[in-house]
Amino acid sequence: MTISAYAKTGATFTLDDLAESQLLDDAQTGQALGVKTTTLAIWRSTGRYALPYIKVGRLVRYKVGDIRAFIERRTKTHTGEGV
Repeated sequence: MTISAYAKTGATFTLDDLAESQLLDDAQTGQALGVKTTTLAIWRSTGRYALPYIKVGRLVRYKVGDIRAFIERRTKTHTGEGV
């Protein structure tokens, strides 16, 4: 199912439900990561975290595959691992 189909039904989604190339907006990406859209804006402007995004004019989109890769890079098994 596409993200627009989820939006039409009001159902929630997980990244596993979406194709790698599917594009998400700030709100959808924030929902998937559990952060606010303002946090994503700060990450983009400061480069704090390497979460790739696509910018067309003033629109910002994130590929599902990039979000999955970001989560994998940030996944640790214990607190002694580097950030």
